[in-house]
Amino acid sequence: MLKKILLAVAVAIPMFASAQTVKIGIVDTNAVFQAMPETTAAQTKLTEIQKKYQDEFTRLEDEYKRMVDELQKMKEDELPAIRERKTREISDYQQKIQSFMQSADQDIAQQQQQLMAPIATKMKEAIESVGRENSYSLIQAFSPDQILFHASPVDDITPLVKAKLGLK
Repeated sequence: MLKKILLAVAVAIPMFASAQTVKIGIVDTNAVFQAMPETTAAQTKLTEIQKKYQDEFTRLEDEYKRMVDELQKMKEDELPAIRERKTREISDYQQKIQSFMQSADQDIAQQQQQLMAPIATKMKEAIESVGRENSYSLIQAFSPDQILFHASPVDDITPLVKAKLGLK
């Protein structure tokens, strides 16, 4: 009787092991992201936004230089109150430029997040779909510097994700 139980267990163990096979995929999310036409459109829009901010910064910088030049060209015998007012104006203008730069950086970051989030969501949904359709247990973003070792076979599903998105 004990032999029959041991035989049944010996036969069942490989079946349980094969039923629990882990299927792992990797995907080069950067390659997929760059291949999506939405990414190019978003990057073009971000470049336009950055150019507008850069143009405004250049205008502010030119005005700042003009103010500094004007102060430097003042005669030594200029009234102290006038020199002090000009110095205060320059200081205030510096703060205005710094505030503008901070606001611009925040807006650019917000615009980037708004433009890229739907693209990332679309890519994530395609990856999840490929994972479900092909019975993957785990799909990892491909990052060669973070992979230290792997013993089981790993599939590169990047082409499947690109196909799911209609990309070449």
